Amino acid sequence: MTQLHVHVVSDSTGETAGTYARAAVTQFEGVELREHLWAMVRTESELDEALAGIRANPGFVMFTIVDEKLRTRLEQGCRELHVPSLAVLDPALVALGAFLGAETKARPGGQHVMDAEYFARIEAMQFTLAHDDGQSPRSLDGADVILVGVSRTSKTPTCIYLAQRGLKAANVPMVPGCPLPPELTKVKRALVVGLTKDPKRLVQIRRNRLLQLNKDQDTDYVDLEKVAREVNEARKLFEANGWPVIDVTRRSIEETAASIIQLHTRRREEQLA
Repeated sequence: MTQLHVHVVSDSTGETAGTYARAAVTQFEGVELREHLWAMVRTESELDEALAGIRANPGFVMFTIVDEKLRTRLEQGCRELHVPSLAVLDPALVALGAFLGAETKARPGGQHVMDAEYFARIEAMQFTLAHDDGQSPRSLDGADVILVGVSRTSKTPTCIYLAQRGLKAANVPMVPGCPLPPELTKVKRALVVGLTKDPKRLVQIRRNRLLQLNKDQDTDYVDLEKVAREVNEARKLFEANGWPVIDVTRRSIEETAASIIQLHTRRREEQLA
């Protein structure tokens, strides 16, 4: 493995440049990322600290800094250290500026402003936590999205991710021998999505979970035949209710959430039409 030091320098949280860096590095095989985050860099002394860190572990520098003076100092410092640097947002800002015929405003952390959208995300997170794992079924229809699936189909982490995107997400587990809450089949506002997974993979994940909890492995919970039946019954239920189904076997949380957001957006557009 080739070890690559990537320094993320930002006048905000560094989330944008960090995500960009990780996404780029994954496209190269045999490269191990060592990420160094220098966040909230808004003064010369804070920039000096970041440059000292870059000097100690030379590598690639990705930055999002809007203050022209700090940008110039960072780029000059990188040239003196003979390390490449990249202003992550510049290509998008130049293209958007040309399209809009407007100039950008230098606002550090502009995407993190505490506006109505920010508080909507907070509200979505509170709703999601209150409706995790089948809790509060009476207010299920207050959700934007409801995820249904058997155990270990990534319902909770997917809901958390959706909440961070501003969607109120609830999830309802399917447990053999336990009826689903009657409110689930009565929802009108919420989009209900069924999550499924390959039974063999599901058994592997469940076995690992039992090992972590130091629980007995001799149980129907990890019996392949019974798990396959469980998954099949879930699919039949999804089909009977006309719920869209997403197979999460080979999907990351982000990919699953992206598909759900697409389904939700399409449904809203159809309702508005």
